[in-house]
This record gives sequence, C-alpha cells and structure tokens, in this order.
Amino acid sequence: MPPVESELTLTFPHPQALCRFTETQYSIQKHISEMSTPLRVGLIGLGTVASGVAQILLEHAERTSLRAGRTIEITKVAVRDLAKQRSVDIPTELLTTDAMSVATADDVDVVVELIGGLSPAKELVEAALNSGKNVVTANKALLCEHGDTLFAKARELDRCIAFEAAVAGGCPIIAAMGQAMTGNQIIALEAIINGTSNFILTQMLHNNTSYDDAVKEAQECGYAEADPTMDVKGIDAAQKLGILTQLAFGERISPDQFPVQGIDELELEDLKFADELGYAVKLLATSKLVNGHLELHTQPTLIRKERPLAQVDGPYNMIEVTGDAVGKAWFSAMGAGQMATASAVVADLVDVAVGRAALSFQHLNLWQTSEAFPLQQTEEIERRYYFRFHVQDLPHVIADIADILGRNEISLSSVMQKEAKESRNKAGEPPIVPLVFMTHRATEGKVRAAAKELDELDCVSPPWLCLPVSDEQA
Repeated sequence: MPPVESELTLTFPHPQALCRFTETQYSIQKHISEMSTPLRVGLIGLGTVASGVAQILLEHAERTSLRAGRTIEITKVAVRDLAKQRSVDIPTELLTTDAMSVATADDVDVVVELIGGLSPAKELVEAALNSGKNVVTANKALLCEHGDTLFAKARELDRCIAFEAAVAGGCPIIAAMGQAMTGNQIIALEAIINGTSNFILTQMLHNNTSYDDAVKEAQECGYAEADPTMDVKGIDAAQKLGILTQLAFGERISPDQFPVQGIDELELEDLKFADELGYAVKLLATSKLVNGHLELHTQPTLIRKERPLAQVDGPYNMIEVTGDAVGKAWFSAMGAGQMATASAVVADLVDVAVGRAALSFQHLNLWQTSEAFPLQQTEEIERRYYFRFHVQDLPHVIADIADILGRNEISLSSVMQKEAKESRNKAGEPPIVPLVFMTHRATEGKVRAAAKELDELDCVSPPWLCLPVSDEQA
C-alpha cells in the first residue's frame, strides 16, 4: 500500500490579534499582581455615609477581604474640620483638610467621593482619574449633570467609575440594569427612589401626622437632612431618574426637561382621600416608552393599592422595571439612611478590588448616548388626574369647576364631597369643604390650561392640588 502524503499548513495570527492577545496577557498579569496587594482607599468626605463606609471597612475588614480577595484599607481621608468629634475612629495621621491631595495621592488606588454637589466634586473626580485612580461615588447630582464627560474621560484613561450608591441606597439597581437586564430593551421604569419622602408619606398616613411633624421625625431618624429641600421638592428623585433613564434608554435628560413636583404641597387629607378611593400616594419617578417617545415625570402619584409599588412603606425604595423579554421585575431595599448607602459604596469597592468594575465599565458602555427615543413634550403627556379643592359650600360650585374642566376636554370619572358639619359658620358665611374630582385620561396641556381658569374662581380657596394617577393595574 503506497504511503499517504500529507501537507502541514502553519497559520500565524494576524498582527492585530497578536497585539490584543499580548495586551490581554499583560492585563491578566497586572491583575494577578494587584490582587496580592491591598486596595488603598482615599475617602473624600467623612459625613454620614462616609462614616458608615469607614465603619464597615474597619469593623468588618476580614469579611470584606475575604470577598474582595485582597485587603481593603483606608490610607487617606479628607475632612473639613480636623478637630471635629466623629462616630468612627479614624487615625489622626490619615486625616487632612486638603481634598485634592487625597485625589492625587500616590498611596491611594481608588478615590471615594462622598461630599456631593457639583463643585469641587467634579474637579476632584477629574483629578483622581488623571492621577490613574478609579472612582467610587454616590453623587447623583454630579452624574446627572456631568456623567457623560466624566465617563468618557475614565474610559480614555482606562479607569472606571462605580456609582451603585448614587441611586436607591442599598438597592442594587445599577448592577441589575447594567448586567442582569442586558438581554432586554427596557420599556418602562416606575420607581420610588427617595426614601426620605416615602418615610414622610408613610408617617403621615399611618400615624395621622401632619407634614411638618413627619419631616421632623425623618430628620430625627437620620433619613432627612437639616435642609430637606432636595428630597421633599422631588429634585433628588428626578436626578436619580435621569441616571436610570441614561442606563435604560441611552438618553441624557436633565430634570429641567420634564415635570418635577414634590410632596411638600400635600395635605394629610389628600392621603386619606386617595386611600378611600383605593390608592396610595407615592413620589413616583417614571420613565417609559409611549408610541416611540420617552415620557418622564417625577411627581406624587396615586397608585392602586394592589400594586407592589403602593405597598412600599417607610424609608424603603422600589424600582419596577419592565423589559421586553422578562416582563416586570421589582427591586427593593432600604433607600435612606447611613448604612444602606454605605453598603452600596462598599459593594462598589469590592467590585473595584476584584476587577469586576473595570470590566463592566469598559465593556457594557453604561453611559452611551443613542438618541434613539425623542422626549415626549410635557403638554402631550396623557394621564388620569386627581383634583382636590377647598370650596365654599354653595349651589353651582361643582358645576362651575366641572364647566372649566369640560371646556378643556377633561372628562370626570367621579366626584367626592364630604358633608359640611354646619350650614353657616359664626360669621354667617358658608363653610369651606373639600371637593375631590377624579378624571379620565387627559393631556398635561389641557390640565395646565384649565388650571389658569380654576385659579380665577372665587369659590375656590387657594391653594388647590392636582396629582397624576397611574393607570397601571396590579
């Protein structure tokens, strides 16, 4: 039998592929080297949340080291006042009032920015990135305003920015949307993402408490700042909604582009009226696709009591995410308070330590801008509405209000008026009684047009209130 001839062909890798292989090999070797050394943390700020972060790292060093595969140690801390007494014991030699020195220090691998606001936070984050450091932040205002430019710089410098703590406190919604939900096109987000406001509304309804007293209690519990404006005006929730919208839809939209309304206009009676009608009132942040347009608003909203969102009480957050493949998914955890947010910061530090943050940041491209979905004009947003008035108990009052609503194409679905205890007060004037209207679907433009006429009615005692109603069923 004749011998079989064979031909051996040697194929060499393309030079670019070889280059990529070499880079990957170098990255692996670098990562192995890093895992044998501590992750050195520079804290900028030592307020409520940062103190919680320090407490976890100091008191649970063995646990975090086990989960990170390396020790995580604090090497520098920037504070305003060196002499201030603090709840966490930080060695004095680690403290400094020079925040920029922390951002650029040679013995810091990751900078944790927890001072909030836009400046000097932006400059400090940029300096940290330029100095070759990764960044962990809970600063939703900074990300909402400058996230695109900061993320672009981080990618350019082969660094990462981790920001789980910027939205929803201890609820891991950033990881869920950036990883677990990536097989979906997100269709809708409805979220309770301000634990302070949710705590206040819960206390008002369940304990028959006034708004002012509920705010004081939130401050005493550590859920509200001394100045709660950002929370109760809806600004904090609107900024967080901007971040979630960027992640879900690739659109950079700021709170000045959509309706934002706080809970500070609500009265206890509004929560009770809603409860009687079968609804709970929640500060609801919404971002959803409607006929190819992106609809956004952050407002106190009536939600059917059967829905999971309506049943979230106290300082807890919940985000309801609707994907085209998975359908509805709910994520919930403590949304306000020191340790809930600190928990998310430490989780980000562990992700940085093991290398997950660098991989997800570079490859998932969490801050892209697609411009695929145009923003729905505010006047065209269509919903049902709740109107509450205080009116003189006289004939034709209901007819006068209904006439204005009707002429603006706002149809009523129900009317509720409580009976006055007496027909006249001591001065001989008609009593003032609450009057509640529930409407069918109407556009925001029609409601705003009607509002101008309603303000002119003599029979209505200002201020009156209008809230949207969520159409979603349980």
